[in-house]
Amino acid sequence: MASIIDKVVKGLPKDAMITETLYEGAYIVLYTKNSEFFLNAGNLVKDLARKYKKRIEVRPDSSISMKPELAAAIIREQVPDEAGLNDISFELFMGRVIIDAEKPGLVIGKSGKTLKEIKRRILWAPVIERTPAINSEIIKTVRLTLRDESRFRKRFLNKLGNRIYGEPKKTSWVRLSALGGFREVGRSCLLLQTPESRVLLDCGVNVASFQKGFPHLDAPEFDINELDAVVVTHAHLDHGGFVPYLYKFGYEGPVYTTAPTRDMMTLLHIDYIDVTSRERGDSIYSSNDIKEFIKHSVTLNYGEVTDITPDIRLTLHNAGHILGSSICHLHIGNGLYNVVYTGDLKFAKTRLLDSAQTCFPRAETLIIESTYGLKDDIQPPRQNAEKFLLSVVNKTLERGGKVLVPVLGVGRSQELMVLLESAYRKGLLPKDAKIYVDGMVWDATAIYTAYPEYLSETVRNLVFRRDHNPFLSDIFNRVGSQAERKEVVGGPPCIITATSGMLTGGPSVEYLRTLADNEKNSMIFINYQAEGSLGNRIQRGWREVPMDIVQGKRQVLKMKMEVHTVDGFSAHSDRNQLVNFVYGIKPRPQRILVNHGESSKCQDLARALHKQVRSETMAPRNLDVIRLY
Repeated sequence: MASIIDKVVKGLPKDAMITETLYEGAYIVLYTKNSEFFLNAGNLVKDLARKYKKRIEVRPDSSISMKPELAAAIIREQVPDEAGLNDISFELFMGRVIIDAEKPGLVIGKSGKTLKEIKRRILWAPVIERTPAINSEIIKTVRLTLRDESRFRKRFLNKLGNRIYGEPKKTSWVRLSALGGFREVGRSCLLLQTPESRVLLDCGVNVASFQKGFPHLDAPEFDINELDAVVVTHAHLDHGGFVPYLYKFGYEGPVYTTAPTRDMMTLLHIDYIDVTSRERGDSIYSSNDIKEFIKHSVTLNYGEVTDITPDIRLTLHNAGHILGSSICHLHIGNGLYNVVYTGDLKFAKTRLLDSAQTCFPRAETLIIESTYGLKDDIQPPRQNAEKFLLSVVNKTLERGGKVLVPVLGVGRSQELMVLLESAYRKGLLPKDAKIYVDGMVWDATAIYTAYPEYLSETVRNLVFRRDHNPFLSDIFNRVGSQAERKEVVGGPPCIITATSGMLTGGPSVEYLRTLADNEKNSMIFINYQAEGSLGNRIQRGWREVPMDIVQGKRQVLKMKMEVHTVDGFSAHSDRNQLVNFVYGIKPRPQRILVNHGESSKCQDLARALHKQVRSETMAPRNLDVIRLY
């Protein structure tokens, strides 16, 4: 494998004028001084990529590229006004120009005509990015960081590529260590090991429990200096919230995930710092550690196969849970073993997302979540859930009350927004209904508008049409300050969606303090309430709830408002969906490991799957080590 670059170069024409050939992650990148080769090497590169089963890219040597100021002027000249050109930036050390536009399709042009002309005239490798329909400071920060660090990124990706394409050892065994999220919900973390590789699958925190808040990275088999890669299935803190901590303590390797997950993780990490600093006086990591995560991120599209170590190949597939959420398929060794890790899973189509993928080439071991793994964990049809929620909302508004819906900033909140916008448009809500959006919900929604290709076809088409974009409806009013919250609380009947969804902090707790003692008001839970969280206590019927206020003081909150739990909105699969998902995988896995659920749910689902699909099943505990092969 060390000579793969030499083999590729030998397949090039003599006049290719290659000035630099190097790895950039799993890519082989050829820099050329021959403008004709740069413009017309497409078919040859495809043939070489097919022959050697590697990703190959041709970029211009800086000596032939047009000066950035002149190139930017030509881009503006070529791109039609209706494309909504927003920004042009140049990655000087990687030969790429980033074109940020509201309608990327118009930048590309029919059959790629516009983009080809831009490339021909400026001799830069163009990359098109979508401007979110809602302004997003998070996306700006992420993209700016990646562009400003292009020199670092080039070195980092080259080092990564040399590791990936190094001479592998013989892979004779595969084992898995449970470092968090087994027989519990929160701090998901798995360590996959071979003689060659050490890969973490997720690295989360438990926001509902400080005592059991972090993964068991003190396990003897974990050494941060030997860690090759981290794969994050989705952005929720219980799966990715501990990643910046790894960089704080010396990790220098990549994090693989989808682009929307990278951006959502950045948003949630920043919010986590803010919340923990206010509640505890400090945080476990800083904004510099988040920046390191961004600099070391490697994003993949669904279905894109990439080597991540000399003996492990990764493919991400749609998990149906939240925007960009992934099922990880890991092909280990040269056909030796295959692992499928679901992360959080939704095996049903929702308003926002398509159902989770079930098609994998091979799957000897399946690791599946069990948030709703008990026999009786059956969710009602989504239509019934939506009808019940709207009835509670309308009854509360009619009697002059306010509706508080604590939401997770990512996922459930956007599902709710799409539902409420549709109901309002169809006359199922009062014409004077006011909906207030508080916390990180708006920032997360902006990220949704930047990646419509990850959404269901129906919503994707609406987002493409800005005049029908449900997230831009006038019915939604953003709240961002204490003064605005006081106006909302003191104003007429309304609907309030606010983070956090488990009442573990954030504006939802502030609203609860002022709305709880009025029987006209209602609170609706639409997402999972983790054991130990304030939301879980209220959901279980506590009518007097102790709450922290300021400077260590506590108050007892009397719950006079109505409290409803609307099942059916969950972004997790219920028991039937989990079983159907397993049935849907062909060929059926030989072994099934159950995690991400309370102990009783993990064990119950494991027993049921053993009886129904006749596979070996286990519900490991944290710190268990399982030899897979």
